[in-house]
Amino acid sequence: MLFRILFNTSVLSICFTPFSYGLEPEPFKWSHLPIDTNFAGVAYVRTEADIFVDPVLELEDVEMELDTWALKYIHTFDLLGKSARIDVTQAYQEGYWKGILQGERASTERSGASDTFVRLAANLYGAPSLDLKEFAQYKAQGKDETIIGAALTVRLPTGDYRKERLINLSNNRYTIRPQIGIQHNTGPWTMEWTGEVAFFTDNNSFFDGNKLEQDPLWITHGHVIYNIKPGFWVGTSLAYDYGGETKVNGVDKDNIKQNTAWAFSLAYPFNKVSGAKLAYIRSQTEETTGLDSESIALGISYLWQ
Repeated sequence: MLFRILFNTSVLSICFTPFSYGLEPEPFKWSHLPIDTNFAGVAYVRTEADIFVDPVLELEDVEMELDTWALKYIHTFDLLGKSARIDVTQAYQEGYWKGILQGERASTERSGASDTFVRLAANLYGAPSLDLKEFAQYKAQGKDETIIGAALTVRLPTGDYRKERLINLSNNRYTIRPQIGIQHNTGPWTMEWTGEVAFFTDNNSFFDGNKLEQDPLWITHGHVIYNIKPGFWVGTSLAYDYGGETKVNGVDKDNIKQNTAWAFSLAYPFNKVSGAKLAYIRSQTEETTGLDSESIALGISYLWQ
């Protein structure tokens, strides 16, 4: 029964959105988990997108198809009497882009490792640090629970990058994303909100020997989940971001980002320690540049101590 409770709270949230973009409407980032527990997952994500670029680049009707295979590992531990976790995510991607360049049809392909993501999260209110036995007793009480947490996600520039290319799988820079979040569990319902801001270091080896700078990107996302039974749940998510204007060699590109995204998720356990999650993610730009995308993601996860 305990492992089914764990599936209900977190492990089936291991599902991966496209790795190249800021919005990640993934629920259960702040779930209460017993300490000294391990979670691992594999996922496949298929993304198709229409990309709208600055007319000065003389690119039109740009489309993208991106396949992502990802691995994710989570370890929980005690931090000052509260439950905490560290997440590491790594993916391999294959992408295909096509469009019209200077009036002629053109296409290109990329394949290789994505950047590595590392996230450290700690619960500040609620979610006491409990071992497996204590956690089972705590959950058996069936009380409503409110959790407040803080986290830091870092995107490391470890992926495939070539400075002579405009399109790359890596950003060739660090992205640092402090986060705060609230989760409330009442009866079969879970409601969650996360707010964060992404700070970008400079890419001094941008395309054709240029320097790329980017302003902070502000991000918020919320989730409503209905738990049908332990490990079996459905959820809907909504996300929004704003900002992130770029400069090339100090010249403002006037390309503020403003995107919305929404997702629908379904999770189901195979047994006490493994299960699967299926998600549909749709994003849309509210500006003249950006992208509209659709993704289907399937993740399988496993837990152990």
